[in-house]
Amino acid sequence: MEDRTTRRSILAPFIDGLLAEKHANGYTYKSEELVLNRFDSYCADNGLDTLEISQNFLSGWMERRETEGEFNRGKRISCVRQLLLFMASCGIREYIPHDFCHFKKTPPHIFDPMEIRDFFSVVDSCMPKHRPLAEIRLANEYRLIFRWYCCCGLRNSEAAGIAAENVDLSEGILTVLDSKGNKDRLVYLPDDLRDSSRKYYRYLTETLGYAPRWFFPGMDPDNPLLNSTLDSVFDRFWKKTRYAGCSNKPTIHDFRFTYVVYRMNRWAEEGLDLQVMMPYLSRYLGHKTTKETLYYYYLVNDAYRTVEKKDTYACEVIPEVRPYE
Repeated sequence: MEDRTTRRSILAPFIDGLLAEKHANGYTYKSEELVLNRFDSYCADNGLDTLEISQNFLSGWMERRETEGEFNRGKRISCVRQLLLFMASCGIREYIPHDFCHFKKTPPHIFDPMEIRDFFSVVDSCMPKHRPLAEIRLANEYRLIFRWYCCCGLRNSEAAGIAAENVDLSEGILTVLDSKGNKDRLVYLPDDLRDSSRKYYRYLTETLGYAPRWFFPGMDPDNPLLNSTLDSVFDRFWKKTRYAGCSNKPTIHDFRFTYVVYRMNRWAEEGLDLQVMMPYLSRYLGHKTTKETLYYYYLVNDAYRTVEKKDTYACEVIPEVRPYE
């Protein structure tokens, strides 16, 4: 492997920075580093003297090689795209290639307010036909846990696997332990969601007859809800909404993307300095640096323009949790 000290282009420090970030997040990134070294040589050989890379400059890199398959071409361009996204997160204007091959990574689905309203209407109306106690309990759990995802931007496992002892219902604080990147953090619930969580946990302990170890126990109350179970339940609920036929099918993780977009929209509308607020959002999301958050947000910058005018009433579209049955 070419040593990083042999890189010759103006982009060398940013390649170092991207690799350091990937390694810190647990990725080996060995084959990708080889591609980035080749791109470094391409930039140096073609006399790149600016950090703002244009579409025209990338055109030579984007071309398919005679002995190259579409998959390898896509991987080569995708590696450079990651570098350009990293540079964009540092505040540098870049052309970001998108439709470069026949296979593409699906962009995040940013829920608009009506999709959110419709989804929770379906969730709240769900009730098992035969009404066994365990399934009724789970239906009530779903009503709250999906609101946690939507209102707090949590990762799937952070809500599904949280222990009851790590939920401070008096203060409305979640202690998320050993999350992605082996990081711990505190997540503060909005006041209305804190109150709903208190009512839910009262219902849960009364139903089970004891305080369970997990805040969201599964069918077997000695075990937590599984990520895979929640993915399947989300799909089932989404298919019942009016928006089930959309081309960009959402996942639970898209609530996290949506949270970032809506939060930054709200701050912008309130006239707050996003550079000042970014460290708070980064810490809240469990990101190691603000660059991670900017990078995360940059992936959905088109959605920012789509929802920014709708955000003035976005906080009103999540119905309150229905009384527990």
